[in-house]
Formats: sequence, C-alpha cells, structure tokens
Amino acid sequence: MRVENLKKQESVVESVLFTMGQSVEIRQLAAALESDEETAIQAVERLKEKYDKRKAGMQIVRLDDSYQMCSRADYYEHLIRVAATPKKQVLSDVVMETLAIIAYKQPVTKADIEKIRGVKSDHAVNRLVEYDLVYEAGRLDAPGRPALFATTEEFLRRFGVGSTEQLPEMNVEQREEIRSEVEEELNLKIDEEGHLVDEPEKDAGTAEEPVDSETGMEKTEENESGAIISNTEIEKEIESEDNSETDEEDSIS
Repeated sequence: MRVENLKKQESVVESVLFTMGQSVEIRQLAAALESDEETAIQAVERLKEKYDKRKAGMQIVRLDDSYQMCSRADYYEHLIRVAATPKKQVLSDVVMETLAIIAYKQPVTKADIEKIRGVKSDHAVNRLVEYDLVYEAGRLDAPGRPALFATTEEFLRRFGVGSTEQLPEMNVEQREEIRSEVEEELNLKIDEEGHLVDEPEKDAGTAEEPVDSETGMEKTEENESGAIISNTEIEKEIESEDNSETDEEDSIS
C-alpha cells in the first residue's frame, strides 16, 4: 500500500474521532475507511503513536473495542484557565471498595457484593451507577433474575486503563491479607478462589467434652477419696445413680 493511502487512512480516522467527541467503535471506524477492522486498528495505532511521539495536546486512547480522542492530562492546568472545571466526584472508602469488587468480579450481582463485604451495598452501587462508573449489564439466569453489574467506559477512562484486563493483579500476599480480614470480620472460612467453605456440621447426639482453657485437656475433678476423675466419668456416675433411683422407685411401687 502506498504512503499516500496510509496517510489518508490516518486523516479519516482523525476526522472521525475529532468530530464524534466520544468513543467510536472499531467497526464504525472500519466502515468509515471502507476496510476491515484490522486495517482500521492499524490506522488508529499509527496515528496514536504519532500523537504520543510529539506529546501533542490531543491523545487517542483505547477503551475495550473503541477508540476516543481526548486532551492530554499533561495540559490540564492550562485547560482549566479557559474551561469550566468539572465537578469532582469524591468516592468514599465504601464506594471504592464496592467498585473494586465489581471491577474484579464482573459481571456480579448485588447479593454477591454484599456476601463479600458483609453489609448492604444498595447505596454504594446506586452511587456508582449515578457516577456512570457501573451499569446494569444484564440479568442472572436464576430465581428472581437479579441484576448483574459491570464497569463502564467511563471507569476505564477515569482510571487510565484500556480494558479491565489491564487492571493490576493482586499478589499472593495481598490475597491472603484480604481473605484473613474477611474471615476475621465475618467469622467465615474462605478458600483460595474466594469461595465460602462450609464447616462440617457437628453430630447433634455428640456433646463436646469440657476443655480446660489453660491446659487444653479435658477438665477433671477430685472425688471424696481424693482420686482424680474426668468429667466423662462424673457423667457416667450420675447416670448410674439416676438408674439406681429409678429401680428403687419401681421396687417400692
């Protein structure tokens, strides 16, 4: 392909992105170029590289399967001198925690979010939807068909990542720390995949033997002769006495 054609492709892409003023899907760029999507991607990436190389006032960012042209963050302090400063949305710790769960677990239901956090999350989820950081991505095929939540393009734009695959991964130490905190707070056992582990149910007919908190051994007492006997032996002795009393009552009657 001749250089002139390559330059024309870049010019078409530049014109479309500038005019739209928002994210444009790759398929739409391909339609504008009358080409396949791979050719469209190559044209955008060439233009993006040129902008980055000369630190132009505009930059092109990829957002999942879309591209958008926007001003470069380096020149923000100059822009606000002539443009209205956008209202900053302050995210509380609770909202940030909820957003992190959605970002790493998406699509996820509100019930699953609350299971992880241990508290109601209606307010936090509603706030994230209001801020356009989270949206309802569908319904779970389960009783009640609960809503599934996922992150938006605005989330990617705000946090400077091209896709959720670029989110930083937690190392083993961080996962262990989070799991320990959740277990301690909710008194639950959680496996390495983040799933709850069912505790084995105790046999209702089997009672636990009293244990001395200091020694960790079964508690014992002395009988009248000074001999050491365990609680188990005491219970057997009491049961034997009860049976003897019952036999005496039967004899009298």
